[in-house]
Amino acid sequence: MELYPEITLSLVVDDGELDLSMREADVAIRMSPPRQPDLVQRHLLTVRNHLFASSEYLKKYGIPAQAEDLDDHRLIVYGDDAKPPAASVNWLLEAGAKPGEDRRPILKVNNVTGICRAVVSGLGIGSIPNFMIEETVDLVRVLPEISGPTIEAYFVYPEELRPSKRISVFRDFLIRKVQEARLV
Repeated sequence: MELYPEITLSLVVDDGELDLSMREADVAIRMSPPRQPDLVQRHLLTVRNHLFASSEYLKKYGIPAQAEDLDDHRLIVYGDDAKPPAASVNWLLEAGAKPGEDRRPILKVNNVTGICRAVVSGLGIGSIPNFMIEETVDLVRVLPEISGPTIEAYFVYPEELRPSKRISVFRDFLIRKVQEARLV
């Protein structure tokens, strides 16, 4: 906004998939390759998920030594009342779990930022994307030998907006910020 004050932004934060071809939005960041053939896509970054807990939580409940120990911990997962950003978002419910025995999470949140805040507040262990960790100071990586599935993030927009200067300015800005943050 500082570089191009004449551009007005409207940010819609929603894990649902807006229909860009119907102009529900001009651009989107998608956590999977777009299926619509009329969309231009640019790979932004690979999101890696790891397990984290606050040091306060670990002092109170202990540190899991192996994936099977997650059975005895308070887990925070993505809620099932909304479409998750990626199919494998709740991988910690299955990591090291005994066959036929389901883990019950202590909390379900339909937003990754909410999961991160719950983990930071000491409520439990959660899967948090690598790009969110730098913002938090009191998180400890748990079970560093295991990782969640990687998720590819894409910047997408309708083919008809390819010549748009405002789209190319925003795309270039976004790509530069991803590179500066060393998320690629």
